[in-house]
Parts: sequence; C-alpha cells; structure tokens
Amino acid sequence: MQTKLTLRVEDSVVRKAKRLAQKRGRSVSKIFSDFIAEEEDDQELESLGSITASMVGVLGKAEIPNEKDAFHDHLEDKYL
Repeated sequence: MQTKLTLRVEDSVVRKAKRLAQKRGRSVSKIFSDFIAEEEDDQELESLGSITASMVGVLGKAEIPNEKDAFHDHLEDKYL
C-alpha cells in the first residue's frame, strides 16, 4: 500500500532531488523510498556486529549453481 507523504525541505534540496531523479530515470519518491529501505538494511547489518557486517557484500553476487545441475555434472564426470 502506498501513502502520500509531504516533506518540507529547502528549495535547493528539491532541485537537487529532481535533477538526481531525472539523471537516474526514477521518481523522487522512489529514490527516497530506496534510501529509507537501505538505511533500515544498514541498521540490521550493524546489529550483526562490525566484523560480520563488514564482510557482507565483499564477494558480490555469486552465482549459485543449481543443485540438480551440479549433481548431473558430477554423474557425467564420473560415468562418461
């Protein structure tokens, strides 16, 4: 569910937000929403502890092979 939110900010901030939104091809609302969600995620990471939190994302997004494909590859290697 989406709800309308009115914010009071300086005119210069509004101009910057609109330029940023245009540059990214998104709405100001979407940028704000993503920022708040990211902040919430960062707070969750902080609760993990500094060492664990610092390791999150270090490897990037790794492609995890499908278990079935890995098993089939193993059988092919073994029997063919």
